[in-house]
Amino acid sequence: RPGLALCAGCGGRIQDPFLLRVSPDLEWHVACLKCAECGQLLDETCTCFLRDGKAYCKRDYSRLFAIKCAQCRTAFSSSDLVMRARDHVYHLDCFRCAACGRQLLPGDQFCLRERDLLCRADHGPTPDGAAARGPRSP
Repeated sequence: RPGLALCAGCGGRIQDPFLLRVSPDLEWHVACLKCAECGQLLDETCTCFLRDGKAYCKRDYSRLFAIKCAQCRTAFSSSDLVMRARDHVYHLDCFRCAACGRQLLPGDQFCLRERDLLCRADHGPTPDGAAARGPRSP
C-alpha cells in the first residue's frame, strides 16, 4: 500500500517502501514514529504505546500515565495486589497508618485525612461520631 497511506505523524503520503503500522488503522513513515515526549525513534525493536493519537516509548508512557501508589509514588506492576481508599491506590506494604506505621489490613477501620491514612486508634472519632470503615480489597 505504499503511496496510498497517510502518515499519522506528519500527515503526508507514505511513498517509502516501508511503513510502520501501529494498531490496525494508524500508519507512519519510519522516520516519523517517535516518542511524543523524548523524541526516541520507535521502530520494530521497541515497544510503542498510543494515547490520544500520540506515540510514546515505554519509559515515558509509564512515567506520564501509569497509576502510581499514593504513598511511595512508584508505578504498579501487573502482579501487584493493591488497597484502595477513595481515589487513592496503595501497594499492600504502603497501606499503613501515617501516625504509628501499623500496616492496615482488609477489614481494618481507618480514616483518610487528606493524603494520610490513620488507623482507628490514631484517628479518634470522626466528625459525625461514627468510625470510618475502610473498603475491602483483594
